[in-house]
Amino acid sequence: MKRQKSFKEKNGKLYLVATPIGNLEDMTFRAVNILQVVDLIYAEDTRVSMKLLKHYDISTHMLSYHEHNKVEKSEEIIGLINDGKSVALISDAGYPIVSDPGYLVVQKAIDEDIDVIAIPGASALLHGLVVSGLRPHPFMFYGFLDAKKSKRTKELWALKSHSETMIFYESPHRIEKTLQDMLEVFGNRNVVIARELTKRYEEIIRGRLEDVVDVGPLKGEIVLLVEGAIEVALETDLSMVEEVNMLIKNNFTVKDAIKQVAKNRNVPKNEVYQKYHID
Repeated sequence: MKRQKSFKEKNGKLYLVATPIGNLEDMTFRAVNILQVVDLIYAEDTRVSMKLLKHYDISTHMLSYHEHNKVEKSEEIIGLINDGKSVALISDAGYPIVSDPGYLVVQKAIDEDIDVIAIPGASALLHGLVVSGLRPHPFMFYGFLDAKKSKRTKELWALKSHSETMIFYESPHRIEKTLQDMLEVFGNRNVVIARELTKRYEEIIRGRLEDVVDVGPLKGEIVLLVEGAIEVALETDLSMVEEVNMLIKNNFTVKDAIKQVAKNRNVPKNEVYQKYHID
């Protein structure tokens, strides 16, 4: 068991600093102060983060830390902290690690008994949740669904019976396909599309899936929220066998399809198995 007490009497620390998700004025005083006093800042995209640093007159030296160099840079960061340096990690927007790189360096820091300190701030998923009008508790943050339709559909089938409000991030060029897949798998649930949060053209679109599926081209960063299964009836006229066969067509194995149908209908797997293989 490891117990961390923040601000122990040693020099090097790793700070995870949340940055604005759109509006630069959403930076906290504490976050600005930390970025001014640390020895180095590692950013997902230094070109994007430079705008933030210039806005707040932060002159701390900045280096890159992204998906393609995270292994070598994680070692570099840990070495610097062990040498007594304090390092801040930031992403392009919001919290580091949440759908962004950073998990690896945090794990390494914990292994090295280095203080890991989060500096709170804006969060797109929480912003979307509180303005959605959907039930806020419990909720589940999923992040990005797979870009490939077959894998994305399989992910959605695995989520179909979840009762929590589900929160996803999605890209503008894929949003219509994702909405269509959700309608086919989830049925006609309530959904909220929150785009360009905190920015000039912030927009919140609320409705049923069948109403928003043809919402048209959208621009900007998108948070997609869908109500959980506890608030909607199982919207299918399919028999157990038909539902198993439909999942198999969506790249499920027979075994996984039977397991998923049992979960969807809250019945024992043996019941679905017998229906499929005997009936």
